[in-house]
Amino acid sequence: MIVKLAAPIPWRTLKSFAGLLTQLYPPHPFREICTVNWFYVSLHAVQSIEGFLGHPHTLFGAFHKKPPPSYKTSKEIECMERLLIIEDDFRLAQMVTEYLHQSGFDVTHAPSATQGLQLLHQVHSPFQLIILDLMLPDMDGLEVCRKIRALPSALNSTPVLMLTAKGDPMDRVVGLELGADDYIGKPFEPRELLARIRAVLRRHRNSSELEAESDKEALEFGSLEIDKNSRTVSVAGKICDLTSYQFDLLLVLAERAGRVLSRDQIMESVRGRELDAFDRSIDVHIGRIRLSIESDIKNPKRILTVRGVGYVFAKQQD
Repeated sequence: MIVKLAAPIPWRTLKSFAGLLTQLYPPHPFREICTVNWFYVSLHAVQSIEGFLGHPHTLFGAFHKKPPPSYKTSKEIECMERLLIIEDDFRLAQMVTEYLHQSGFDVTHAPSATQGLQLLHQVHSPFQLIILDLMLPDMDGLEVCRKIRALPSALNSTPVLMLTAKGDPMDRVVGLELGADDYIGKPFEPRELLARIRAVLRRHRNSSELEAESDKEALEFGSLEIDKNSRTVSVAGKICDLTSYQFDLLLVLAERAGRVLSRDQIMESVRGRELDAFDRSIDVHIGRIRLSIESDIKNPKRILTVRGVGYVFAKQQD
């Protein structure tokens, strides 16, 4: 949203103009809408500030007008990072969309969880980040996050930034444990939202580059070797007897070496679906894998238990 003003403009007149806008637009979660930071002073504006002040209704209508199109080339549009915002507040979603578009993002809005999940499946060009509201009319945002993390591998790694108006810190903790990459509370400053989006995307790109470097035919950890092509595991050249499911489970841990994973995260990655939170069969499979790859089952060095959380695959091994 851009308001063009003619120059030169006395500071007192500009201050009066800002006060009028503040009266027309009461405080809103997008608080910066009422500040002078949104003014765009142009030497070539065709209307004067006095004209705006003399006709408040004209001013109100002009403030509602969308900014002129950016006329980006098709190549520039293709290079824009695509974001999906799942938010039932249409006014907030529109302002976020316009602000992020001006910052160089291609934003798609879904007003419900159902439509958002459908877009994730239908769109050919994948989204680089999902902005997810915690309170949606048809489904809880935490449940939506679980469903996103249970999608096929090409989609379940999409970063998720949660919008929450709830004051309970436990909601944020649960959201992060379910796979959200970051959160921001309402009301929020648009510049903070933009900064968090860029930070999440930057971390995700760095992580993807590291995974690409480690995406080799065989993973080696000391004397332990995991061959993806032949789907075999060996220790000091000796083949280990693992089932197909146990191999997939070990591969999930090894590809995320050094990262603590909960039981649900491990099993969702292997099975690609949601699980019962009380499903403890993962412990049985980990025990059998340890029998095959650990030299001392009572003192494991490769797959370590993080009490109360889950498991971590050691980066440094003998």
